[in-house]
Amino acid sequence: MKTFHVHVKVKDLAESIAFYNALFRTSPTVEKEDYAKWMLDDPKVNFAISSGHTTNGIEHLGIQTGSKEELQEVYGNMENAKGKIYEEGECTCCYSKSEKSWITDPQGIDWEAFYTHGTSTVYGEGRAKHAPETMEKWQGNDAIAVEQEVIKEAPCCETTCCE
Repeated sequence: MKTFHVHVKVKDLAESIAFYNALFRTSPTVEKEDYAKWMLDDPKVNFAISSGHTTNGIEHLGIQTGSKEELQEVYGNMENAKGKIYEEGECTCCYSKSEKSWITDPQGIDWEAFYTHGTSTVYGEGRAKHAPETMEKWQGNDAIAVEQEVIKEAPCCETTCCE
């Protein structure tokens, strides 16, 4: 079964956790010092928030799949949408081990398609430590070279690819 995913950048994590705990009438499934996630069954949604960004608001939207087969189906839908796809592959992001790809809609909203197959003790890891002085950063429909120090400014997961 596929699950709708929403990730919001917030100013004050504790205040936002209290707000969403009340709104959803439940506590987060995952809670860290900079991140919280509610895996809700009613409505069926993976809702996550994180702090430490330069701007606040919608981080990205996404579709989380329950299997690699469903992920391939969603990848096919992304190809049919005719946008530029950024294939992240296997990665550690948001305290999880996942496989994912990204596409940006005509309004500039990033969409993530992913299958999570494990947990992690870190928010993310990967590309930055393997890159020499710069790396490619996904931004909308363009890949641009950025200094490693800028990596924390990028959307959630595309800078954390391991491979």
